[in-house]
Amino acid sequence: MIRTGILTISDKGSRGERVDGTGPAIREAIEGKQYKVEYYKVVPDEIDIISQELIYMCDELKLDLVLTNGGTGFSKRDVTPEATLNVIKKQAPGICEAMRQMSLAITPKAMLSRAIAGIRDNTLIINLPGSPRGAVENLEFVLPALPHGIEILNGTGGECAR
Repeated sequence: MIRTGILTISDKGSRGERVDGTGPAIREAIEGKQYKVEYYKVVPDEIDIISQELIYMCDELKLDLVLTNGGTGFSKRDVTPEATLNVIKKQAPGICEAMRQMSLAITPKAMLSRAIAGIRDNTLIINLPGSPRGAVENLEFVLPALPHGIEILNGTGGECAR
């Protein structure tokens, strides 16, 4: 099982002014497909809080995969990519490039995503959109490749070359 954490970034959600629909939608999309959600939290759009949660999930919980949602747009409060850049040690640009490319077939607004993906030690972090539909669509584009990438990251996967 791929041990997974979901971090929803939402000012209103963190204050209880909005029910998070995206975190549960992500959970529903992945559970039973080789993924087990072991941590879920809603936090405000604050770079330090987001960074601290990412570090906690990677360093303390030692999760294999962290999926964030929200905070990837153009709003002044959208700081999820910056928080992610603060904590990752390597970028994994192909993941978000693929998500944007596939999403462009659905909406031209996909090019406005600032989402990133990267690695901190043995954890892969992926930024997803804040809407339930957008998050699940983007995730479904990359899910087939993630188990292999995580196996390689954790040293349990075989060679890719033939």
